[in-house]
Amino acid sequence: MLRFITGGNYFSSGNEPAENNPVTPMLRHLIYKIKSTGPITVAEYMKEVLTNPAKGYYVYRDMLGEQGDFITSPEISQIFGELLGIWFISEWMATGKSTAFQLVELGPGRGTLVGDILRVFTQLGSVLKNCDISVHLVEVSQKLSEIQALTLTEEKVPLERNVGSPVYMKGVTKSGIPISWYRRLHDVPKGYSFYLAHEFFDVLPVHKFQKTPQGWREVFIDIDPQISDKLRFVLAPSATPAEAFIQHDETRDHVEVCPDAGVIIEELSQRIALTGGAALVADYGHDGTKTDTFRGFCGHKLHDVLIAPGTADLTADVDFSYLRRMAQGKVASLGPIKQHTFLKNMGIDVRLKVLLDKSNEPSVRQQLLQGYDMLMNPKKMGERFNFFALLPHERLQGGRHQRNARQSKPFASLVAGFSELAWQ
Repeated sequence: MLRFITGGNYFSSGNEPAENNPVTPMLRHLIYKIKSTGPITVAEYMKEVLTNPAKGYYVYRDMLGEQGDFITSPEISQIFGELLGIWFISEWMATGKSTAFQLVELGPGRGTLVGDILRVFTQLGSVLKNCDISVHLVEVSQKLSEIQALTLTEEKVPLERNVGSPVYMKGVTKSGIPISWYRRLHDVPKGYSFYLAHEFFDVLPVHKFQKTPQGWREVFIDIDPQISDKLRFVLAPSATPAEAFIQHDETRDHVEVCPDAGVIIEELSQRIALTGGAALVADYGHDGTKTDTFRGFCGHKLHDVLIAPGTADLTADVDFSYLRRMAQGKVASLGPIKQHTFLKNMGIDVRLKVLLDKSNEPSVRQQLLQGYDMLMNPKKMGERFNFFALLPHERLQGGRHQRNARQSKPFASLVAGFSELAWQ
C-alpha cells in the first residue's frame, strides 16, 4: 500500500483549481502508464516529461530566452562565454599546448555559449594557430540541434544528416572548425578533450527519498484517487533499488539522488584520466546540504511540478558532493565555488571595462551593466550558481605533460577561475 504524502517546498499542494490543471497530452500519457504498470518514480516522471520522444518538453520546444521558460547565463551576457573560452585556452596552455583538442559541450542550449567560446578562439587565433580544434555537441533535442546549427555553422557548407547514426549531424562552424552532433556522450570520440556542462546536470532525472521510522522510502507519483486526472506524491511501502545511492552516514531527512549524473561523471573521469583535458561544470546546486529542490519553471515563474506536465521545465539542484564521489578518485576535482568568485578570478571586471570603453551606445552599455549584475549579484546568479572542475591528478601535482604535448615542463598547480587567472 503506497502512502500519500504532503509537504516539501515544491510538492503539489493538491488544492489547484481544475482550470489551472489542464489535461495535457503528457498527463494523459502518464495516467495511462500509471494505470497500466503502477506508480512511477520521480526520476521516471522527469524522464518522460522532459525527453519522451513524442511529447517531451525538451524534444520539440525552444524553451530558452525571454519567450521561453528560463534564461541562462550565456543568453544574458557575452562576457560569460568569453571567460569560459579563456578558461579552456588557459588549461590548454598550462598543460603543454597539445597539437589538437576536442571541445565537447553537453546540452548546448541554443549554441550561444559555444558560439561565444569559439569567438574567443578566433580572437586568440595566434595562440591557437598550430592546434587542430573540433567541436562536439551532445544534444537529444531535434529542435535545439537545428537552432544550434543555425547559430554556429557556415550556411555555405551544407550540413550532413544521418538520423540513424551516432553522429546524426555534421558541419563546419563560421570560423571553419568541424562540428558534430551526438545524442550520447558515449558516442563522442575519445581523445584529448575539454568538456563543458552548463546547466546540464540539473535536468537529469532524480530519485527522491524521505526518511521514515521504517527507514528510507522512495517518493513515487500516483493518480489521485479523488480526482481521476490529477497526480499526487506517495511513499513506497518498502525499500527500492535506488536506495543504494544514499550514503550510509546520511544525516538529512530528505535526499535527491541522480544515478544518470553519476554515470556521466564516471565516463568523463575515465576519459580525462586516460587522454587528458578537463571538464568544467556550471550549475546551481549544493555540496550535499540541501533536501527538497525538485521544482518546475514555466514562463520564468515557479510552477507546480505535477500540474500540466509537458508545459514546464523540471529541474533539481546538483549535488556536487555526489559528483565528486562518483569521480571515484580517478581524477582530481575542484570546487564547487560560487559563480561570482569564479568569474571575478577569470577577470570579468577587466573585460566589462574593455567592452564599456569600446561602446558609445547607451543601450549597449546598460545591457552590459545589467548582464554583469545578473551574473555577479549574490542575490541573483552570483551565489546560486557554482563552478566545479575535473582534471587529471598530475595537473594539480606538478606531474609531466600529456604525451602529445610539445613542451616538457611540469604543469602549473594553479587553475584559473579557482584561483586568479595568470597567463603562463
